[in-house]
Amino acid sequence: MSDPRLAVDFCGLKFHTPLVLLSGCVGFGEEYTRVEGFSNRDAGAVCLKGTTGTARPGNAPHRVYETPGGMLNAIGLQNPGVDEVISRILPQLDFGETRFIANVSGSTLEEYEEITRKFDDSPIDAIEINISCPNVKEGGVAFGNDPDMSARVVEVCRKVTDKPLITKLSPNQTDIAYNASRCIDAGTDALAVINTLMGMAIDIESRSPVIGNNQGGLSGPAIKPVALLKVHQVYQVAREHSIPIIGQGGVTTAEDALEFLIAGASAVGVGTTLFYDPLICTRINAGILDYLERKKLAEVGQITGSLRLNEAGPAKCGC
Repeated sequence: MSDPRLAVDFCGLKFHTPLVLLSGCVGFGEEYTRVEGFSNRDAGAVCLKGTTGTARPGNAPHRVYETPGGMLNAIGLQNPGVDEVISRILPQLDFGETRFIANVSGSTLEEYEEITRKFDDSPIDAIEINISCPNVKEGGVAFGNDPDMSARVVEVCRKVTDKPLITKLSPNQTDIAYNASRCIDAGTDALAVINTLMGMAIDIESRSPVIGNNQGGLSGPAIKPVALLKVHQVYQVAREHSIPIIGQGGVTTAEDALEFLIAGASAVGVGTTLFYDPLICTRINAGILDYLERKKLAEVGQITGSLRLNEAGPAKCGC
């Protein structure tokens, strides 16, 4: 899509559509290019698969399980390691098609710092810090759910790169807005809201978890209401600092994408739906353009944060 009304400025990077293909859903940016009709140009950016300091084989099977309205996954950050990604994979990507964002995952502060330093000396456009992966036994969950640790990860990464930093926030925490504030103070340029919710599926015959890792990340339409609320909450903090948000979680239609924009996102992540509808971005872009025309808006940025809250009643709990 080349319609200028869809373009957004994201941390100084021009995205020619507000859509971002999410980490873990498109491999290292080349997998879906084998699908007839698919083009990375339909997305403003592509987040590469989570990358660690050294190669990881991932978790034991089963790694994926379909649930009502979603999907559980526990891939376990399977990847060839940062050196292999930079030397072999990045040279194969067409940086003229779209923006490419590295996804940094680690088990220690030192690992986050080293991977970020290496991606800084690469053609990658931006770096997403994955502090909230629920699929590994060490690192991610502890970092993402503790505001102090989240801020420390951002701080060490900030020191070694001038590229835009995007911090991916976990929904599995008490106060996501406070965590976002700490990450902003530590130097993040943008936020990705949200990562998957933690979940489980059980085989009643064997009485054991279906997922080999016992638990995994729940994605898909089932988590959209949670994701929308978290984007709205984080936007209250982020807008004060002009920090853009990638809103994500259960986007399957143009209407879904518009909801995230209205809630406060500047860009919208598309993930799980790609597994069964890899050409969805074309229709989402067309739907957003139709909305702009109907509402007589000049550009997609005018939608961001336009939510009009209902007058609050006496009950504050939402029940």
